[in-house]
Amino acid sequence: MTSWMTLTNDWQDKLSAEWHKDYIQSLQDFLNTLPSEQVYPSPENYLAALKSTPFANVKVVIIGQDPYHGEGQAHGLSFSVRPDVKVPPSLQNIYKELQQDLNIIPAQHGYLKSWAEQGVLLLNSVLSVSAGQAGSHQNKGWEILTDKIIALLNDEKQGLVFLLWGSYAQQKGRFIDRHKHCVLESVHPSPLSAYRGFFGCGHFSKTNQYLQQQGESPIDWRLPEMDKKSQNTGQISLPW
Repeated sequence: MTSWMTLTNDWQDKLSAEWHKDYIQSLQDFLNTLPSEQVYPSPENYLAALKSTPFANVKVVIIGQDPYHGEGQAHGLSFSVRPDVKVPPSLQNIYKELQQDLNIIPAQHGYLKSWAEQGVLLLNSVLSVSAGQAGSHQNKGWEILTDKIIALLNDEKQGLVFLLWGSYAQQKGRFIDRHKHCVLESVHPSPLSAYRGFFGCGHFSKTNQYLQQQGESPIDWRLPEMDKKSQNTGQISLPW
């Protein structure tokens, strides 16, 4: 078992059996063949989504495809980038929908950790990628692990909101029990598709309405502004 498989919260007990399965060994063998400096994110951030959002805290799940493949972008949370990195186009469109839906002014950064800390699991289906090669680590084993994560949430929790943006995420979430959970679907926020139904979907307000109906606190989708020091460290302080 390698160091990236070590979790210090309740996900460790949930997933400990997975670390000894053949598909994980095959995945690690594949990763071992690659120059570590050309794989994003770094191994300690493969499971950053789980580290940032303990199983007990999950209220919302946003499913992405695979990490950003540009240098310095990926840090283990779907759609999120490090604080000093330019906001990618899909995330810019997410911000536009947030503004239309909840009148939230777009943040000047793309660091979504404050969402994760409120119970939004920002889970990619594939948890690593080679530099400059989108989708290069698909079908190596990650999808089996992330299917297991989604299945645990589906089976053991109730009243979650799953945001499935685009056909890939919808296929990934096909087995989610719609009687136990709220599943919101739309096209992907990519510039290629956002105008075909992502804009105007109202998913952020609908998420909060559902959570409140379940007796849960809503997500504060506002992102804290970051000064130069916090951009360099990734540490944020919430202004409210």
